[in-house]
Amino acid sequence: MREIHVSAITDAVKKLCMEANLELEPDMLRAFDRALQRERSPAGKQVLQILKDNAEMARTKLIPYCQDTGFVVCFVELGQDVHVVGGGLDEAINEGVRQGYKEGYLRASIVRSPFDRVNTGDNTPAVIHVDIVPGATLGIMVMAKGGGCENRSKYKMLTPAEGLAGVKEWIIECVKTAGPDACPPLILGVGIGGTFEKAAILSKKALFRELGSPNPDPQLDALEKELLDRANRLGIGPQGYGGDTTAFGVHILTYPCHITSLPVAVTIECHAHRHKDVTL
Repeated sequence: MREIHVSAITDAVKKLCMEANLELEPDMLRAFDRALQRERSPAGKQVLQILKDNAEMARTKLIPYCQDTGFVVCFVELGQDVHVVGGGLDEAINEGVRQGYKEGYLRASIVRSPFDRVNTGDNTPAVIHVDIVPGATLGIMVMAKGGGCENRSKYKMLTPAEGLAGVKEWIIECVKTAGPDACPPLILGVGIGGTFEKAAILSKKALFRELGSPNPDPQLDALEKELLDRANRLGIGPQGYGGDTTAFGVHILTYPCHITSLPVAVTIECHAHRHKDVTL
């Protein structure tokens, strides 16, 4: 049994929160470069260049990439041979968020209740998902998820009779209805199968796969490519100015489901896809 003190978890989460808001991952920068090469719209190309320049300014000047520094979504892969000591796991993660957003001068965007709308002042609590996995390591994946694109995320329980064709049409409809409001180019995390909550969690987790990497399942990989092509033919373009780059990617995860069900969840992510991870 390996012991990991909660202070190490707090320190890691604090660092991830600050770095996620200041420095886009290499997969995102490569996505901008690929889009700039193929974008035919002058306005679309100009917007893409501005977004890429913004990323460089954020990194070099240590300024948040976006004024909406997001709510923290944290996926934890906890090795079954790890013993967290010195406190609770959730408390350690939230303390890391609290320290990261305060020390990093990042905007606090979380309200304590959906109804009274009083800001918690430190961007806590995070939304935390924990999976128990084999091994003696603790993996932490953090996403600073913007509110505007989150508001355009959708869920639908299709009938099995609607099948693959129905799934495709509904995912594209989600892109259409998001339009420019979700700050495209978008990344779509799609969860298909499971239950109501499982599909939604899968749609979030799918966003952590490296952008531009193939889906390990050949059938899903072909589906992702088809949906990305269809999304980009909508013509919404970067920030809604028109063009070939409405989306950077579509990432799909699936899970077995009930014979009467076909749940589909789509998490819409904006071009400020801020994610970091670490293994302790």
